[in-house]
Amino acid sequence: MENLMNNNVVNLSGKIALEPIYSHQVFGEGFYESAIEVERLSSQMDVIPITISERLMQEVDLEKGDFLTIEGQFRSYNKVIDGKSKLMLTVFVRECKDNPECNNENYIELTGYVCKPPIFRTTPFKREIADVLIAVNRAYSKSDYIPCIAWGRNARFASRLQVGDKVSMVGRIQSREYQKLLENGEAETRVAYEISISRLNYAEEEI
Repeated sequence: MENLMNNNVVNLSGKIALEPIYSHQVFGEGFYESAIEVERLSSQMDVIPITISERLMQEVDLEKGDFLTIEGQFRSYNKVIDGKSKLMLTVFVRECKDNPECNNENYIELTGYVCKPPIFRTTPFKREIADVLIAVNRAYSKSDYIPCIAWGRNARFASRLQVGDKVSMVGRIQSREYQKLLENGEAETRVAYEISISRLNYAEEEI
């Protein structure tokens, strides 16, 4: 039996980058959307979307520029944009922590199933990279589809994975900008979110 609470655990610590905006309501509870800015060791910033309940908002009185430490889950949902369904990603906040000593934490643990054949490639600088899409089960028979990227030895391991393999990983959530070529020939800057894998293994089956 899977422990659905431990399949997907995120810890983030950083500065609120966007003023929280009311988004939607589920079973009578309101939710806000914002983003948290986490600095990498390279000083580059990852700006990671978060979804936080009205109840938690009242507890922390969240505003842009505030420092926040959170625990939650990295979740996906489909949103129709210009008539096309797009996979959206957000950290669903379960708990806010008052921990000012925990600077720039960005940690995620996932256990899930490979749901597409991994894509392995080598850069012009001979760096090995693999893209993996992982389906992570959660309560109420729902699943989150999380894009992940592996490097070097992890990329070689990922390249041998088969659809349906159960894996566990540790890593960090990263954001990156890319150029999307539109039908009218213009290029649009977009942001992608993915897990940068630091450790990747086959998952042990629970009995």
